[in-house]
Amino acid sequence: MSPGTRACIAYVAGRIITGTARSYVYDHAESKHVNVGGTINGNRIGLYDYERGCNFHGALPHLRDDGTGAGVLLQIDGNRFSGHDHGSGHEFSGSVDGPSISVYDHVVARHFAYSL
Repeated sequence: MSPGTRACIAYVAGRIITGTARSYVYDHAESKHVNVGGTINGNRIGLYDYERGCNFHGALPHLRDDGTGAGVLLQIDGNRFSGHDHGSGHEFSGSVDGPSISVYDHVVARHFAYSL
């Protein structure tokens, strides 16, 4: 999965699970803040990824990453989330613990850390 898609998934999951609104998510693997703006209203997502210059939007569980032109299925259950990235054709999963977000990307079989 692309790093941008992964960061947007982490951002959406983190915001919904914690209820914390931020204008960025910190990507520990890339050592940088990924600036994201927009709204999350219930299951409606309307975000703009300033890093990639594209929208990440839709109604949960069906989202679209305009940066890759692919759909993303994102399901949230408690402090855990999972789904499918149609761009890579693979699953992902993760969890949120306070401001810390972990995303397991099945494409590369490893965890990625983010913070709100």
